[in-house]
Amino acid sequence: MKYRTLNNGIDIPIVGSGTNTYGKEGNQYVGALRGDTQEIDWAIENGYRHFDSAQLYANEEVLGDGLKKSSLPREDFFITTKLNTFEGFGGADWAHAEIEKSLEKLQTDYIDLFLIHKPWDDHAGMLEAWSILEDYYNRGVFKSIGVSNFEKEHLDLLLEQGSITPAVNQIKSQVGNWNEELIAYNESKGIATVAWSPLRGIDENAKQVLDEIGSQYGKTYAQVVLRYQIERDVIVIPKSHNKDRQAQCLDIFDFELTASERDRIAAL
Repeated sequence: MKYRTLNNGIDIPIVGSGTNTYGKEGNQYVGALRGDTQEIDWAIENGYRHFDSAQLYANEEVLGDGLKKSSLPREDFFITTKLNTFEGFGGADWAHAEIEKSLEKLQTDYIDLFLIHKPWDDHAGMLEAWSILEDYYNRGVFKSIGVSNFEKEHLDLLLEQGSITPAVNQIKSQVGNWNEELIAYNESKGIATVAWSPLRGIDENAKQVLDEIGSQYGKTYAQVVLRYQIERDVIVIPKSHNKDRQAQCLDIFDFELTASERDRIAAL
């Protein structure tokens, strides 16, 4: 495993396991049933130690069950979760209650990385939410804090009026939409980039190019995409319901892309 050191000195595995694809009913995520930890079990067996979850995904309980079931010490894992702000901010009491629920569901007394899941149209509210995360960070309950889906204007708000620089910004970065400008801005401010759903957006034409590149190394198109991302120091959290494909997503540390191959991938 390769690690990325965050701006507070914490090391994060550069490949993690996404966990938000248990299912959806309409616009609502449906978490796996309590005890149904098979995908988590597979991921741990395959060597994953970094797990990305969220309140929105309704899967913190299952992740907590799976990590507990593994019998590995808590400190072996890097856990990310997120405050559900898709419908805005419910105020300080609401935020504290939701955070305490996350700790309880994940069966832990600290969280390695806690994010604001999405910005909203209320700068005062965002600053209040960020100050709450800062308080948990200062008390050691959160080892790192950051944001998700934030654009430059939202980052600037926290950078100018907050006390702590976000450790990460988790954003869309996929074939056809690498989001280079925002990644460069993150880096300029010392903010690491995490790419959510890094294997989406690959059409047949792109897949053909990626397969051609991968054939030189005995790798799949998905492995080539993930390798491209981590060579840019972008942290990736691929998701899979398949044990073998989970393993493939970790098997990307024994080859290196050439400059011309990276250029071809960037142009997709």
